[in-house]
Amino acid sequence: MAGRIKDDDVKAVRDAVPIDAVVSEYLQLRNAGGGNLKGLCPFHDEKSPSFQVSPSKGLFHCFGCQEGGDTIAFVMKIDHLSFSETVERLAAKAGITLRYEEGGYNPSHQRGERIRLIEAHQAAAEFYVRALESPEAEIGRTFLAERGFDQDAAAHFRVGYSPAGWDHLTRYLRGKGFSDKELITSGLSQDGRRGPIDRFRGRLMWPISDTAGDIVGFGARKLRDDDNGPKYLNTPETPIYKKSQVLYGIDLAKKDIAKASRAVVVEGYTDVMACHLAGVTTAIATCGTAFGNDHIKILRRLLMDNGSARVIFTFDGDSAGQKAALRAFEDDQKFAAETYIAIAPDGMDPCDLRLVKGDDAVRDLVEPRTPLFEFALRQIVGRYDLETPAGRAAALDEAAAVVAKIKTSSVQREVAVQLAGLVGILDQEFVVRRVAQLAHWARNKGGDQGDRGGRGGSQGRGPRGGTPQQTAPAPAFSGPALNLRSPAHRTERELLKLALQRPALVSPAFDAYGVDEFTAPPYAAVRRCIEEAGGAEQGIADDRAYLGAVLDAAPDNTVRSLVTELAVEVFIGKTIDETYAGVQLVHVRLRAVDRRIADVQSSLTRLGSNVAPHELAAAQSEVWVLQQYAQNLRVHGAAAL
Repeated sequence: MAGRIKDDDVKAVRDAVPIDAVVSEYLQLRNAGGGNLKGLCPFHDEKSPSFQVSPSKGLFHCFGCQEGGDTIAFVMKIDHLSFSETVERLAAKAGITLRYEEGGYNPSHQRGERIRLIEAHQAAAEFYVRALESPEAEIGRTFLAERGFDQDAAAHFRVGYSPAGWDHLTRYLRGKGFSDKELITSGLSQDGRRGPIDRFRGRLMWPISDTAGDIVGFGARKLRDDDNGPKYLNTPETPIYKKSQVLYGIDLAKKDIAKASRAVVVEGYTDVMACHLAGVTTAIATCGTAFGNDHIKILRRLLMDNGSARVIFTFDGDSAGQKAALRAFEDDQKFAAETYIAIAPDGMDPCDLRLVKGDDAVRDLVEPRTPLFEFALRQIVGRYDLETPAGRAAALDEAAAVVAKIKTSSVQREVAVQLAGLVGILDQEFVVRRVAQLAHWARNKGGDQGDRGGRGGSQGRGPRGGTPQQTAPAPAFSGPALNLRSPAHRTERELLKLALQRPALVSPAFDAYGVDEFTAPPYAAVRRCIEEAGGAEQGIADDRAYLGAVLDAAPDNTVRSLVTELAVEVFIGKTIDETYAGVQLVHVRLRAVDRRIADVQSSLTRLGSNVAPHELAAAQSEVWVLQQYAQNLRVHGAAAL
């Protein structure tokens, strides 16, 4: 049985897969200065980007939730994989063949569950695509053609066909080496009377990929009248497929969503296809569930919540579509992006619209015109008889409660004024006060927690604008709480950043500094890690290996997090050169010398006349030497080190 992956191969994977390329599969990154990139953290909700990536160091760190590490750590965390699963997955992307301590190359029985399930889905997708060319699949090809999709369109979206027999796919995947347990767990097969049978039979198949592009499930459309199943049948919940956390088409749309700061949310697989073929390449769809919180998180990371971001929802004009729009409005406040709704003439969906009126009509449909909140309010108000005082009062009560959920006070007031016009109440200030009163009651009922994580809430945030201080991980250091950003510790922080990011500027002087020269216990712990990794001088020859050794030397996750934080944080100074490094070296050493002088003089004062003459002479001599050294440091700077 194969053992652990060889260390050399792990290092090769780390070096071969750029961290910024991997992270960019999950969120949009922008320039943060100093060679770093920034984005919205995928591990906690935030409004402003505190997540930074250092491509040159191969590290990431979030200054809000303190998550940090290298490429492997990022993939492990975001995809919930084991270490070996992550290395195997990244190795496959890089084309690296892994070796194990006891020999062998990537044995299938050693591969992690997630990787095996994804490989099964990839094999199934290829099987379905080939099956679409079979005589039996004529009904599927006809279905696509009638909706305006030719062979090239089907190939682009990897649309396939599941044969109508009981176990065609199951037998095929067994032949590929997949066990019955894996097939059942994947959701591709289900238990039958005599063993596993295909879950999808006689249906048109759309592969559903995650943000990274891995196929994790399928959507299957009924084609025959004798099929007693639902119109659309999706993969059940599995270890790799959670319908509330996937968006169909996100793998194809994510780059354009980030580039254009726009996302178009449609209702079905064919709508996504129609939009993309019409040139609306930012279209995505949910997979058999309502658009919810987890979907919002995916889009927010791609949109970066900048001021120009737009999310356009396209819903059918029927009552179900209107209900979907109202549900979307309930979550609207979790976007910093502006949200709009688009409903085609005659209630057509984008697929039908493209068939009837062409690509231009689809592109025109998704141009943002009607704000989602306006549509939602019109739907509410439209249910009441506004000709009567009772009808207007009832409409106001329901709609005002919705407007009160808007967290930005200026926007809330503006919408309240519009609501007054919709309901037909001339006294706009009365409606504004009513909305404000409901908002106040909601805040009091919800307590302080109701204000956290909202669009504009900053209360309870830590000093770096991240997660609330109450939930931040407690430092694993004894003593009183430290403000590590205080002027007293700023120079120590800068010097450690230099030792981690620019070791050539502080070597070899830095390696002669003692752990006790760093007054903040967390910084002393990082200094000790650098020492155990062989010193900053090791970083001159091999930057990444050096940082890896420093991280390996960390005694716990708290210290490890601080190391990644310091390794990616931008420097305070504008010009980072030998002069800047010398200033930090001198300041830290000078403070240490001054502390030693004060300690010796304090000891002499406490002892008074009780000190022995030879001890007094030695102490006075030490003070004199230290004072001379301090003077030289002040006059000559780094040259005196």
